[in-house]
Amino acid sequence: MSQAFKIEVKKTEKSRLSETDLNHLPFGKVFTDHMLVADYKNGNWEKIEILPYGPIALDPSATVFHYGQEIFEGIKAFHNQDGNDYIFRPDMNWKRFNTSAERLCMPTVPQEIFIDGLRQLIDVDRAWIPTAAEHSLYIRPFMIATQAFLGVHPAQEYKFIIILSPSGPYFAKPAAIKIEKHFTRAAKGGVGFSKNGGNYAASLKATEVAEAEGYDQVLWTAPNEHEYVQEVGAMNVMFVIDGKVVTPELDGTILAGVTRDSVITVLKELGYTVEERKVSVQELIDAYKNGHLTEAFGTGTAAVISPIGKLGLAEDAIVNFDVEKFKIANEIKAKMNEIRLGLVPDSHNWLVKI
Repeated sequence: MSQAFKIEVKKTEKSRLSETDLNHLPFGKVFTDHMLVADYKNGNWEKIEILPYGPIALDPSATVFHYGQEIFEGIKAFHNQDGNDYIFRPDMNWKRFNTSAERLCMPTVPQEIFIDGLRQLIDVDRAWIPTAAEHSLYIRPFMIATQAFLGVHPAQEYKFIIILSPSGPYFAKPAAIKIEKHFTRAAKGGVGFSKNGGNYAASLKATEVAEAEGYDQVLWTAPNEHEYVQEVGAMNVMFVIDGKVVTPELDGTILAGVTRDSVITVLKELGYTVEERKVSVQELIDAYKNGHLTEAFGTGTAAVISPIGKLGLAEDAIVNFDVEKFKIANEIKAKMNEIRLGLVPDSHNWLVKI
Protein backbone atom coordinates (compact mmCIF):
# COMPACT_ATOMS: atom_id res chain seq x y z
CA MET A 1 0.00 0.00 0.00
CA SER A 2 1.43 3.36 -1.02
CA GLN A 3 1.85 5.80 1.87
CA ALA A 4 0.01 8.34 -0.26
CA PHE A 5 -3.13 6.20 0.12
CA LYS A 6 -2.94 5.07 3.73
CA ILE A 7 -6.26 3.62 4.86
CA GLU A 8 -7.47 4.36 8.37
CA VAL A 9 -9.62 1.66 9.97
CA LYS A 10 -12.38 2.45 12.48
CA LYS A 11 -14.16 -0.73 13.51
CA THR A 12 -17.76 -1.04 14.64
CA GLU A 13 -18.45 -1.44 18.34
CA LYS A 14 -21.06 -4.16 17.73
CA SER A 15 -21.04 -6.67 14.89
CA ARG A 16 -24.30 -7.83 13.30
CA LEU A 17 -22.77 -11.13 12.15
CA SER A 18 -24.32 -13.18 14.96
CA GLU A 19 -27.77 -12.07 13.74
CA THR A 20 -27.15 -13.34 10.19
CA ASP A 21 -27.69 -16.85 8.81
CA LEU A 22 -24.95 -17.16 6.19
CA ASN A 23 -26.39 -20.44 4.89
CA HIS A 24 -29.69 -18.95 3.72
CA LEU A 25 -29.12 -15.58 2.09
CA PRO A 26 -31.11 -13.58 -0.44
CA PHE A 27 -29.15 -11.64 -3.04
CA GLY A 28 -28.16 -8.08 -2.17
CA LYS A 29 -30.20 -7.54 1.00
CA VAL A 30 -27.69 -8.26 3.76
CA PHE A 31 -24.61 -6.08 4.35
CA THR A 32 -21.46 -6.49 6.42
CA ASP A 33 -20.27 -4.38 9.33
CA HIS A 34 -17.95 -2.03 7.43
CA MET A 35 -17.50 0.00 4.26
CA LEU A 36 -14.64 1.84 2.57
CA VAL A 37 -15.09 5.55 1.85
CA ALA A 38 -12.72 7.89 -0.05
CA ASP A 39 -13.22 11.54 -0.99
CA TYR A 40 -12.04 13.29 -4.16
CA LYS A 41 -11.43 17.03 -3.78
CA ASN A 42 -9.12 19.56 -5.41
CA GLY A 43 -7.94 16.97 -7.92
CA ASN A 44 -6.82 14.42 -5.31
CA TRP A 45 -8.11 11.37 -3.48
CA GLU A 46 -8.04 11.88 0.28
CA LYS A 47 -9.47 10.74 3.61
CA ILE A 48 -9.56 7.04 2.73
CA GLU A 49 -11.20 5.16 5.58
CA ILE A 50 -12.79 1.86 6.50
CA LEU A 51 -15.77 2.80 8.66
CA PRO A 52 -18.75 1.10 10.31
CA TYR A 53 -21.45 0.51 7.67
CA GLY A 54 -24.11 3.19 7.79
CA PRO A 55 -25.79 6.19 6.12
CA ILE A 56 -23.77 8.92 4.43
CA ALA A 57 -24.65 12.63 4.48
CA LEU A 58 -25.03 14.50 1.18
CA ASP A 59 -26.15 18.02 0.32
CA PRO A 60 -29.56 18.08 -1.42
CA SER A 61 -27.90 19.83 -4.36
CA ALA A 62 -25.24 17.13 -4.75
CA THR A 63 -24.95 16.61 -8.49
CA VAL A 64 -25.53 12.86 -8.34
CA PHE A 65 -29.17 13.63 -7.50
CA HIS A 66 -29.67 15.90 -10.49
CA TYR A 67 -27.34 14.90 -13.32
CA GLY A 68 -26.68 11.23 -12.68
CA GLN A 69 -22.90 11.08 -12.39
CA GLU A 70 -22.74 7.63 -10.81
CA ILE A 71 -20.95 4.37 -11.69
CA PHE A 72 -20.50 1.01 -10.00
CA GLU A 73 -19.04 -2.47 -10.30
CA GLY A 74 -19.84 -5.97 -9.11
CA ILE A 75 -17.20 -8.43 -7.90
CA LYS A 76 -17.27 -11.61 -5.83
CA ALA A 77 -15.14 -13.05 -3.06
CA PHE A 78 -15.48 -16.64 -1.91
CA HIS A 79 -14.00 -19.30 0.32
CA ASN A 80 -11.80 -21.73 -1.60
CA GLN A 81 -11.26 -25.45 -1.00
CA ASP A 82 -7.70 -24.72 0.18
CA GLY A 83 -9.09 -22.85 3.17
CA ASN A 84 -8.23 -19.39 1.83
CA ASP A 85 -10.40 -16.57 0.52
CA TYR A 86 -10.15 -15.20 -3.02
CA ILE A 87 -11.49 -12.49 -5.31
CA PHE A 88 -12.17 -13.32 -8.96
CA ARG A 89 -10.35 -11.07 -11.49
CA PRO A 90 -10.69 -7.73 -9.64
CA ASP A 91 -8.18 -6.13 -12.03
CA MET A 92 -10.72 -6.42 -14.85
CA ASN A 93 -13.38 -4.71 -12.75
CA TRP A 94 -10.97 -1.93 -11.81
CA LYS A 95 -10.16 -1.28 -15.47
CA ARG A 96 -13.84 -1.34 -16.46
CA PHE A 97 -14.72 0.96 -13.56
CA ASN A 98 -12.24 3.53 -14.81
CA THR A 99 -13.50 3.14 -18.37
CA SER A 100 -16.96 4.01 -17.06
CA ALA A 101 -15.52 6.92 -15.07
CA GLU A 102 -13.84 8.42 -18.14
CA ARG A 103 -17.06 8.18 -20.17
CA LEU A 104 -19.02 10.03 -17.47
CA CYS A 105 -16.29 12.66 -16.92
CA MET A 106 -15.45 11.35 -13.45
CA PRO A 107 -11.99 10.88 -11.91
CA THR A 108 -10.34 7.49 -12.23
CA VAL A 109 -9.63 5.55 -9.05
CA PRO A 110 -6.03 4.39 -8.47
CA GLN A 111 -5.44 0.66 -8.19
CA GLU A 112 -4.06 1.17 -4.68
CA ILE A 113 -7.44 2.44 -3.53
CA PHE A 114 -9.71 0.17 -5.59
CA ILE A 115 -8.01 -3.23 -5.29
CA ASP A 116 -5.87 -2.82 -2.17
CA GLY A 117 -8.78 -1.04 -0.53
CA LEU A 118 -11.27 -3.80 -1.19
CA ARG A 119 -8.74 -6.40 -0.04
CA GLN A 120 -8.31 -4.58 3.27
CA LEU A 121 -12.06 -4.13 3.65
CA ILE A 122 -12.70 -7.83 3.01
CA ASP A 123 -9.97 -8.73 5.48
CA VAL A 124 -11.78 -6.70 8.16
CA ASP A 125 -15.10 -8.43 7.37
CA ARG A 126 -13.64 -11.81 6.39
CA ALA A 127 -15.96 -13.70 8.76
CA TRP A 128 -18.91 -12.61 6.60
CA ILE A 129 -17.79 -14.69 3.58
CA PRO A 130 -20.37 -17.49 3.28
CA THR A 131 -19.30 -21.07 2.59
CA ALA A 132 -22.64 -22.55 1.45
CA ALA A 133 -22.97 -23.74 -2.15
CA GLU A 134 -23.89 -21.00 -4.66
CA HIS A 135 -23.13 -18.33 -2.02
CA SER A 136 -20.43 -15.66 -2.05
CA LEU A 137 -19.49 -12.22 -0.76
CA TYR A 138 -20.74 -9.73 -3.34
CA ILE A 139 -18.56 -6.62 -3.56
CA ARG A 140 -20.09 -3.34 -4.73
CA PRO A 141 -17.63 -0.50 -5.45
CA PHE A 142 -19.33 2.70 -6.61
CA MET A 143 -18.64 6.39 -7.13
CA ILE A 144 -21.01 9.34 -6.91
CA ALA A 145 -20.69 13.07 -7.64
CA THR A 146 -21.07 14.98 -4.37
CA GLN A 147 -20.33 18.62 -5.24
CA ALA A 148 -23.17 20.94 -4.18
CA PHE A 149 -24.33 22.94 -7.19
CA LEU A 150 -26.93 23.08 -9.96
CA GLY A 151 -25.58 23.21 -13.50
CA VAL A 152 -24.88 20.75 -16.28
CA HIS A 153 -21.15 20.18 -16.16
CA PRO A 154 -18.87 17.64 -14.45
CA ALA A 155 -18.61 17.85 -10.69
CA GLN A 156 -15.30 18.52 -8.97
CA GLU A 157 -16.00 16.44 -5.84
CA TYR A 158 -16.80 12.73 -5.53
CA LYS A 159 -17.09 9.85 -3.09
CA PHE A 160 -15.78 6.37 -3.85
CA ILE A 161 -17.36 3.72 -1.64
CA ILE A 162 -17.16 -0.06 -1.35
CA ILE A 163 -19.85 -2.07 0.43
CA LEU A 164 -20.03 -5.84 0.92
CA SER A 165 -23.06 -8.12 0.76
CA PRO A 166 -23.01 -11.85 1.59
CA SER A 167 -25.44 -13.29 -0.92
CA GLY A 168 -27.08 -16.39 -2.28
CA PRO A 169 -27.78 -17.02 -6.00
CA TYR A 170 -29.17 -14.17 -8.12
CA PHE A 171 -31.61 -16.46 -9.97
CA ALA A 172 -33.02 -19.25 -7.81
CA LYS A 173 -34.45 -20.97 -10.89
CA PRO A 174 -33.90 -20.94 -14.67
CA ALA A 175 -34.59 -17.47 -16.02
CA ALA A 176 -37.54 -16.54 -18.24
CA ILE A 177 -36.40 -13.94 -20.77
CA LYS A 178 -38.39 -11.95 -23.32
CA ILE A 179 -37.02 -10.23 -26.41
CA GLU A 180 -37.62 -6.48 -26.03
CA LYS A 181 -38.71 -4.80 -29.27
CA HIS A 182 -40.29 -1.60 -27.99
CA PHE A 183 -38.08 -0.02 -25.35
CA THR A 184 -34.37 0.69 -25.95
CA ARG A 185 -31.46 0.33 -23.55
CA ALA A 186 -28.48 1.70 -25.49
CA ALA A 187 -27.31 2.94 -28.88
CA LYS A 188 -23.86 3.32 -30.39
CA GLY A 189 -22.17 6.43 -29.14
CA GLY A 190 -24.06 6.25 -25.85
CA VAL A 191 -23.12 4.81 -22.47
CA GLY A 192 -24.23 1.21 -22.93
CA PHE A 193 -20.72 -0.13 -22.34
CA SER A 194 -20.39 1.66 -18.99
CA LYS A 195 -21.78 0.36 -15.72
CA ASN A 196 -23.81 3.36 -14.61
CA GLY A 197 -27.10 3.63 -12.77
CA GLY A 198 -28.87 5.36 -15.64
CA ASN A 199 -28.68 2.26 -17.81
CA TYR A 200 -30.43 0.24 -15.13
CA ALA A 201 -33.03 2.88 -14.26
CA ALA A 202 -33.99 3.03 -17.93
CA SER A 203 -34.50 -0.75 -17.95
CA LEU A 204 -37.04 -0.88 -15.13
CA LYS A 205 -40.16 -0.10 -17.17
CA ALA A 206 -39.44 -2.78 -19.76
CA THR A 207 -38.74 -5.29 -17.00
CA GLU A 208 -41.97 -4.36 -15.22
CA VAL A 209 -43.95 -5.01 -18.41
CA ALA A 210 -42.14 -8.31 -18.98
CA GLU A 211 -42.79 -9.45 -15.41
CA ALA A 212 -46.51 -8.84 -15.91
CA GLU A 213 -46.29 -11.27 -18.84
CA GLY A 214 -44.58 -13.97 -16.78
CA TYR A 215 -40.93 -13.21 -17.56
CA ASP A 216 -38.04 -12.30 -15.28
CA GLN A 217 -36.11 -9.91 -17.50
CA VAL A 218 -35.79 -8.71 -21.08
CA LEU A 219 -33.20 -9.35 -23.76
CA TRP A 220 -32.48 -5.94 -25.23
CA THR A 221 -32.26 -5.30 -28.94
CA ALA A 222 -30.53 -2.57 -30.93
CA PRO A 223 -32.64 0.62 -31.33
CA ASN A 224 -34.76 1.63 -34.32
CA GLU A 225 -35.30 -1.69 -36.13
CA HIS A 226 -34.81 -3.86 -32.98
CA GLU A 227 -33.26 -6.46 -35.25
CA TYR A 228 -30.14 -7.51 -33.33
CA VAL A 229 -29.93 -8.70 -29.71
CA GLN A 230 -27.68 -7.00 -27.15
CA GLU A 231 -27.74 -8.23 -23.54
CA VAL A 232 -30.06 -9.10 -20.67
CA GLY A 233 -30.43 -6.59 -17.84
CA ALA A 234 -28.23 -8.46 -15.35
CA MET A 235 -26.01 -10.47 -17.67
CA ASN A 236 -24.54 -11.03 -21.10
CA VAL A 237 -26.21 -13.72 -23.17
CA MET A 238 -25.01 -16.76 -25.11
CA PHE A 239 -26.78 -19.21 -27.43
CA VAL A 240 -25.88 -22.65 -28.68
CA ILE A 241 -26.75 -22.96 -32.38
CA ASP A 242 -25.64 -26.06 -34.31
CA GLY A 243 -23.20 -26.89 -31.52
CA LYS A 244 -21.49 -23.49 -31.68
CA VAL A 245 -21.65 -20.88 -28.93
CA VAL A 246 -22.84 -17.55 -30.34
CA THR A 247 -22.83 -14.28 -28.40
CA PRO A 248 -23.37 -10.63 -29.39
CA GLU A 249 -20.17 -8.76 -30.18
CA LEU A 250 -18.89 -5.88 -28.07
CA ASP A 251 -19.98 -2.94 -30.21
CA GLY A 252 -20.11 -0.22 -27.56
CA THR A 253 -23.74 -0.85 -26.61
CA ILE A 254 -23.27 -3.74 -24.17
CA LEU A 255 -21.17 -4.34 -21.11
CA ALA A 256 -17.78 -6.02 -21.54
CA GLY A 257 -18.58 -8.65 -18.92
CA VAL A 258 -15.73 -10.11 -16.86
CA THR A 259 -17.59 -13.42 -16.60
CA ARG A 260 -18.35 -13.25 -20.34
CA ASP A 261 -14.65 -12.89 -21.12
CA SER A 262 -13.73 -15.71 -18.74
CA VAL A 263 -16.38 -18.06 -20.13
CA ILE A 264 -15.32 -17.42 -23.72
CA THR A 265 -11.71 -18.20 -22.80
CA VAL A 266 -12.60 -21.47 -21.05
CA LEU A 267 -15.06 -22.56 -23.75
CA LYS A 268 -12.34 -22.25 -26.37
CA GLU A 269 -9.97 -24.24 -24.16
CA LEU A 270 -12.62 -26.96 -23.92
CA GLY A 271 -12.67 -27.15 -27.70
CA TYR A 272 -15.88 -25.30 -28.46
CA THR A 273 -16.28 -22.82 -31.28
CA VAL A 274 -17.29 -19.38 -30.00
CA GLU A 275 -18.56 -16.71 -32.38
CA GLU A 276 -18.69 -13.08 -31.20
CA ARG A 277 -20.83 -11.34 -33.82
CA LYS A 278 -24.14 -9.75 -34.58
CA VAL A 279 -27.01 -12.05 -33.63
CA SER A 280 -30.39 -11.24 -35.13
CA VAL A 281 -33.76 -12.04 -33.62
CA GLN A 282 -34.74 -13.66 -36.92
CA GLU A 283 -31.69 -15.95 -36.78
CA LEU A 284 -32.79 -17.15 -33.36
CA ILE A 285 -36.37 -17.69 -34.52
CA ASP A 286 -35.20 -19.66 -37.56
CA ALA A 287 -32.78 -21.71 -35.46
CA TYR A 288 -35.56 -22.50 -32.98
CA LYS A 289 -38.03 -23.55 -35.68
CA ASN A 290 -35.37 -25.68 -37.38
CA GLY A 291 -34.38 -27.35 -34.13
CA HIS A 292 -30.87 -25.88 -34.16
CA LEU A 293 -31.21 -23.60 -31.11
CA THR A 294 -30.49 -26.00 -28.26
CA GLU A 295 -29.33 -23.84 -25.35
CA ALA A 296 -29.45 -20.28 -24.06
CA PHE A 297 -27.75 -18.97 -20.94
CA GLY A 298 -26.54 -15.78 -19.31
CA THR A 299 -23.14 -14.89 -17.89
CA GLY A 300 -22.49 -12.26 -15.23
CA THR A 301 -20.85 -11.58 -11.88
CA ALA A 302 -24.17 -11.75 -10.04
CA ALA A 303 -25.76 -14.47 -12.15
CA VAL A 304 -22.51 -16.40 -12.92
CA ILE A 305 -23.92 -18.98 -15.38
CA SER A 306 -27.69 -18.72 -15.48
CA PRO A 307 -29.63 -21.14 -17.73
CA ILE A 308 -32.53 -19.62 -19.61
CA GLY A 309 -35.55 -21.89 -19.27
CA LYS A 310 -37.98 -19.78 -21.28
CA LEU A 311 -37.11 -17.48 -24.17
CA GLY A 312 -39.85 -15.38 -25.73
CA LEU A 313 -38.64 -14.55 -29.24
CA ALA A 314 -42.04 -13.71 -30.77
CA GLU A 315 -45.70 -14.52 -30.21
CA ASP A 316 -45.33 -17.67 -32.30
CA ALA A 317 -41.81 -18.48 -31.11
CA ILE A 318 -41.66 -19.05 -27.37
CA VAL A 319 -38.92 -21.52 -26.50
CA ASN A 320 -39.21 -23.69 -23.40
CA PHE A 321 -35.85 -25.33 -22.78
CA ASP A 322 -35.17 -28.43 -20.69
CA VAL A 323 -32.17 -26.95 -18.90
CA GLU A 324 -31.27 -30.30 -17.36
CA LYS A 325 -30.30 -31.41 -20.86
CA PHE A 326 -28.04 -28.42 -21.48
CA LYS A 327 -24.60 -29.80 -22.29
CA ILE A 328 -22.42 -26.75 -22.85
CA ALA A 329 -24.01 -24.44 -20.25
CA ASN A 330 -23.81 -27.08 -17.52
CA GLU A 331 -20.27 -28.01 -18.48
CA ILE A 332 -19.00 -24.43 -18.41
CA LYS A 333 -20.81 -23.75 -15.13
CA ALA A 334 -19.10 -26.75 -13.55
CA LYS A 335 -15.74 -25.74 -14.99
CA MET A 336 -16.02 -22.15 -13.73
CA ASN A 337 -16.93 -23.46 -10.28
CA GLU A 338 -13.91 -25.77 -10.32
CA ILE A 339 -11.65 -22.81 -11.10
CA ARG A 340 -13.28 -20.66 -8.44
CA LEU A 341 -13.03 -23.36 -5.77
CA GLY A 342 -9.47 -24.32 -6.63
CA LEU A 343 -10.37 -27.82 -7.78
CA VAL A 344 -8.33 -27.33 -10.94
CA PRO A 345 -5.17 -25.24 -11.50
CA ASP A 346 -5.74 -21.50 -11.94
CA SER A 347 -3.78 -21.39 -15.20
CA HIS A 348 -4.83 -17.79 -15.94
CA ASN A 349 -4.07 -16.38 -12.47
CA TRP A 350 -7.64 -15.15 -12.15
CA LEU A 351 -7.86 -15.73 -8.39
CA VAL A 352 -6.50 -13.02 -6.11
CA LYS A 353 -5.87 -14.20 -2.56
CA ILE A 354 -7.13 -11.97 0.24
